[in-house]
Amino acid sequence: MTATTELAIPVLSLPARLARLYAGLAAYGVGMGLQIESTLGNDPWNTFHQGLSVRTGWSVGTWLVIVGALVMLVWIPLRQKPGLGTISNVVLLGVFTDATIWLVPAPDHLAVRWAYLLVAVVLAAAATGLYISAGLGPGPRDGVMTGLHRLGLSIRMARTLIEATVLSAGFPLEKPVRLITALGS
Repeated sequence: MTATTELAIPVLSLPARLARLYAGLAAYGVGMGLQIESTLGNDPWNTFHQGLSVRTGWSVGTWLVIVGALVMLVWIPLRQKPGLGTISNVVLLGVFTDATIWLVPAPDHLAVRWAYLLVAVVLAAAATGLYISAGLGPGPRDGVMTGLHRLGLSIRMARTLIEATVLSAGFPLEKPVRLITALGS
């Protein structure tokens, strides 16, 4: 095997791709709900979503949908094209996140809260692999990153810029700022 050998990615049927997409979106939404329920802190986007939720009384899932749709407006000057996965991401992440928050009890014990957070991180990683490997379009936030990359920014710089901007907007909204939010930023 040489350094230029590429991994063979199997071609999947549309039903298999749809199964990956929706399993990934469900898992990601469950992970976000668990992360929020842990009350140990959020990633930058959920810091923003939860801050808006606290300030308005609207659910985190509602804000996921609204912000996802608004982020897609940034796609216009970046000339990004949404796919079925993009639209599904906008609609379903909020539904799965809210369902998890409503159905899964908020733990009191610190060990259970840490377990929620660790499961959330693992779910996010697995879910991202599933929905991206479906090849049906990036999520709205990822589309901004790839659009900025096409304009010449490195993926790292584009992602850092986006996350820092969102965290800057969400940080003042999330009171109190939680440990993982501060450490993970």
